[in-house]
Amino acid sequence: MAFKTLDDLGHVSGKRALVRVDLNVPMQDGAVSDDTRLRATLPTVTELADKGAIVLLLAHFGRPKGDNRPDMSLSLVTRPYEQVLGRPVRFVGACAGELAAQNIAMLRAGDIAILENTRFHAGEERNDAELARAMAALGDFYVNDAFSAAHRAHASTEALAHLLPAFAGRAMEAELKALQKALGDPERPVAAVVGGAKVSSKLDVLTHLVTKVDHLVIGGGMANTFLAARGIDVGKSLCEHDLRDTALSILDAADRANCIVHLPYDVVVAKEFAANPPSLRTCNVHEVGADEMILDVGPAAVEALADAIKTCRTLIWNGPLGAFETPPFDAATVALARTAAALTQEGSLVSVAGGGDTVAALNQAGVADDFTFVSTAGGAFLEWMEGKELPGVKALQN
Repeated sequence: MAFKTLDDLGHVSGKRALVRVDLNVPMQDGAVSDDTRLRATLPTVTELADKGAIVLLLAHFGRPKGDNRPDMSLSLVTRPYEQVLGRPVRFVGACAGELAAQNIAMLRAGDIAILENTRFHAGEERNDAELARAMAALGDFYVNDAFSAAHRAHASTEALAHLLPAFAGRAMEAELKALQKALGDPERPVAAVVGGAKVSSKLDVLTHLVTKVDHLVIGGGMANTFLAARGIDVGKSLCEHDLRDTALSILDAADRANCIVHLPYDVVVAKEFAANPPSLRTCNVHEVGADEMILDVGPAAVEALADAIKTCRTLIWNGPLGAFETPPFDAATVALARTAAALTQEGSLVSVAGGGDTVAALNQAGVADDFTFVSTAGGAFLEWMEGKELPGVKALQN
């Protein structure tokens, strides 16, 4: 995967760097409730500013659909970003055109500014060439540091990369190297853990992975669909019964590709979905009652999964094994995550995880920092797992 990084930049002092970042952070009562995405930009932004570049941050915020909405202005993020960065940050009330150019002309080497929400322009999501040219006129070179937006062919993520010298920022670089190591050119055997509620949301992921990995662990509500497809009665469990043929075709494809699919053989069930319900019990998958629902993978199955992962050199993880937000249905996810983290720390496993629920689950297990790489990207990480080409990444390679 050939792309230029900040290491390929020459003298940048006084030059204008258009840096696409992800500042689309959750807000609650006017405050940023999770600053993970803000912190992810710091290595690139500080490096460029320290080298004397004029750093102009391009980002979207919410879904304004081409409307200029004050409640989705990036001015709301400027002060929180300034606090995280520990440096002054200016706000420019446009991301293209004369107003933006006039404001940027007043900036000096090392200054940092957030430009207004790119999605205030309808042309952003249409990957409009004219808007991209107007943005390009504001900068001397382009840096994409927003892997989480790389699956979108937008003006600020794709078209702009063709108009200026283009480079991957430090977060983008780390992401691409980790993904290449995990699925592009991995050390074998490779295991993938795919969890979540519905098979329908991850059909492409499963179909692609069975041809790429040696072990596929299916958890969450998705596992119920596969168990039901094999003729197992899953009671009141969340299950997509209409996808029986699809599930069986995925299992057949796995057999042809010599990929071992791991489904739970003992499970944690309850008659109601609540924290620590009185009806909680562990049983074999063939013993689930008609009035019970499967809410987690059982301890014996988790132990077997841990043994399988111990034989592997690479692990990709997306999605929890059970309803991890509600105790004690986080037990399987936490136990397997801690096994993977320990193997990573001893140097026998490369572990790459991604997706919002996955990050939350690894944080809950206290091991997010012990994985080789944890991606905060949602849609982009999933599309990468599906084997799709990401427009924002392809533009950097060109």
